[in-house]
Amino acid sequence: MKNERKKFNIWTGSSLLIFIVYLIFLVYPIVTILGQALFVEGRLSLGNFIDFFSKTYYFNTLFNSFKVSLTATIFALFLGTLLAYLFSMYQFKGKKYLQILIIVASMSAPFVGAYSWILLLGRNGVITKFLMNVLHFPQIEIYGFFGIVLVFTLQLFPLVFLYVTGAFKSIDSSILEAAESMGSQGIKRFLKVILPLLTPTLLAAALLVFMRAFSDFGTPMLIGEGYRTFPVLIYTEFISEVGGNAAFASALAIVAIIIALIIFLAQKYSANKFSFSMNSLHPVEPKKVGKIKQTFIYLFVYGSISLAILPQVYLTYTSFLKTSGMVFVPGYSLDSYRNAFSRMGSAIFNTIRIPLIALVIVIIFATIISYLTVRKKNVFTSMIDSLSMIPYIVPGTVLGIAFITAFNTGIGGTKFLALTGTVFIMVISFTIRRLPYTIRSSVASLQQISPSIEEAAESLGSSRLNTFMKITVPMMTAGIVSGAILSWITMISELSTSILLYNVRTRTMTVAIYTEVIRGNYGVAAALSTLLTAITVVSLLIFMKVTKSDTITL
Repeated sequence: MKNERKKFNIWTGSSLLIFIVYLIFLVYPIVTILGQALFVEGRLSLGNFIDFFSKTYYFNTLFNSFKVSLTATIFALFLGTLLAYLFSMYQFKGKKYLQILIIVASMSAPFVGAYSWILLLGRNGVITKFLMNVLHFPQIEIYGFFGIVLVFTLQLFPLVFLYVTGAFKSIDSSILEAAESMGSQGIKRFLKVILPLLTPTLLAAALLVFMRAFSDFGTPMLIGEGYRTFPVLIYTEFISEVGGNAAFASALAIVAIIIALIIFLAQKYSANKFSFSMNSLHPVEPKKVGKIKQTFIYLFVYGSISLAILPQVYLTYTSFLKTSGMVFVPGYSLDSYRNAFSRMGSAIFNTIRIPLIALVIVIIFATIISYLTVRKKNVFTSMIDSLSMIPYIVPGTVLGIAFITAFNTGIGGTKFLALTGTVFIMVISFTIRRLPYTIRSSVASLQQISPSIEEAAESLGSSRLNTFMKITVPMMTAGIVSGAILSWITMISELSTSILLYNVRTRTMTVAIYTEVIRGNYGVAAALSTLLTAITVVSLLIFMKVTKSDTITL
């Protein structure tokens, strides 16, 4: 009986510890900004919310965010799904390397892509000058709505591609053969058979793409030029040159949380409604096609991926150009890298150090939470699972404001947990925001492991903790590592929360890149962006080496 109580206490204690961590570092900050938004001079007031809904300026900004996010989601779904279909159904050369390029394109910070497109298609961009001076085209306007949608689409379609490619592996070829034997071919088969089978996956991908676009701060800040979006509005209201309005910014943050929650619940309802299980005994095998169709496939696939990777390629090129002040000049030099290391060496170090600490915490917490959610399911563990998903849907600027508000002076006016400006608050923000990726991947991995394996080990005298450590965790390794690499790469490219929480000692490369672009130091910004891309590529190669995989499964 005593031994059973001990086993029970291990998981109960783990649940309680994780729940307390979420209460302190997620629930408490959100409650704090809610209180700041609702209480004006110590009195309950809805004035901040009334101001938001009564002024068209703010409502139009929210509409802009919906407009740009929805448009980008539609384009990303179309492009990502079509590419996944071509990769899964047809044979052509270079698939392995193209998949790596797609992954690399998806893993860089969106605002880096925005900066790259400014260099390419901005008013003084290299492509703009060529089109205007050589081909006599009118000046292309990359800024505003069009530019933001372009960056988001090319940045986020790879996420759809990865989701849908994984879903195609679950489709049995006999279903497609049966449809073809009944006269359903080509576009008709895709719309009537394949698309319905992909619906749950497309809904999940659409949520991820929409929320990534809706919550992005850096891209509209750099390339928007007057096209106001909600995250930028929240940031500017909180940190303003003429004195920010923290209470109103908190009200905007609460509105963003409510919107994100509604979208998430709607997606979850739709996914449950269309969900079904598939067992692929005979996976779809890519087939050879005729020369005409193959030419179209090569043009579309290579063209789309080249366009997606073009900003990073050009950015790498510009990092080796000579600079004179803020301007690139003819000739090549390593001065941008020398300046980057001499002036931003601490930022480069922080980009490795802070996410690495956070990653260790993420792996430990995700492994335990996924086990509690799947194997110890009850009301309490379900609550923990729900809490873990909140950062998945809440914009980074909102969490940044919440952390500053909650931990600026400490809890209850004391110095306890006065964390603003410390490395610890950066680690916590990375951990809380990116934990859901590893949790979801670990849960998916654990759900594929039969409980009977653990039961057999326990029947042979192994304790539950020993079974968990020596049997369950090793079998979950693929899911844990897959989620961890996604968490890691999104950590090193994080900007929206870091831009609010950093100081000189905790500045990361993304913050440094953003500030250098704003100051016009394009050479240093290009060098730092190239280094960030290199770290991303090395991380992916290590992941592929460890897992012996050519891609990441989402």
